[in-house]
Amino acid sequence: MKSFRLRLLAGFTGFAVMRLAAALCLVTLLGMLAVVFVNALPAMSWEFLTEAPRNMMSEGGIWPCIAGTFLLAAGALLIALPLGVASAVYLNEYRSESPAMTVVRLSIANLAGVPSIVFGLFGLTFFVVFCGFGVSLLSGVLTLAVLSLPIIINTTETALKQIPQDWREASLALGATRRETIMKVLLPNALPGILTGAILALARAAGETAAIMYTGAVFFTPKNSVSLFEPVMALPYHVYVMATSGTNIEATRPLQYGTALVLVVLVFVMSLAAIILRERRRAR
Repeated sequence: MKSFRLRLLAGFTGFAVMRLAAALCLVTLLGMLAVVFVNALPAMSWEFLTEAPRNMMSEGGIWPCIAGTFLLAAGALLIALPLGVASAVYLNEYRSESPAMTVVRLSIANLAGVPSIVFGLFGLTFFVVFCGFGVSLLSGVLTLAVLSLPIIINTTETALKQIPQDWREASLALGATRRETIMKVLLPNALPGILTGAILALARAAGETAAIMYTGAVFFTPKNSVSLFEPVMALPYHVYVMATSGTNIEATRPLQYGTALVLVVLVFVMSLAAIILRERRRAR
């Protein structure tokens, strides 16, 4: 009886600590969002959302930054998602467990925790210099795609592992090839997990600064057209430069908070769209 009470007390204490930690995280997040929202209100207007910056970034809006951020994040996901899913399928369905595969999986897991500045320097060395793409939208997209790959591979492989082995054997027993089993049985049932990885990758790609500051983003570009071989403006880099190297940092403080708020909303909207798609697929 005494040991049972001790286990009950330990369980109660553990859950209480976890609830407290979750509450602290939630309060911290809400506090940060409240600070950003309150300080961003003076800058928020239709002009701020639809016009380009002017007068040394102290006036105007951030529309080119919104468009550039969307293109960078969406382009990275468009490249990383099929490559990541294909890699996960190869690792989980075609390669048996071996020391070499263990090293590969460990390397992928470690890449997910590598600081984004390392990916930025890799993109600068390989895409910008070696491939000759220069500082451009294409270099930024490819760098963010490489950054997003480990997240998509890990989540997709986890989703595939959760599918019962009996389903594979039943499909093969009915005469389906391995390719048909993967395309018609495994991937449709793993789709919610795959979309979860896509959501995480999209959110990280949209909020990255270090990975694009050397590869695809500039503080200001007068060009209104979009080209793969031209740099773009991006919300996270715009906030970084205004907060550290602006001509009048204090005067542009509301613009900094306004840009940060728009970035949070943009990431939320893109993630929400992916979540809705995932839940509809899960319901089906």
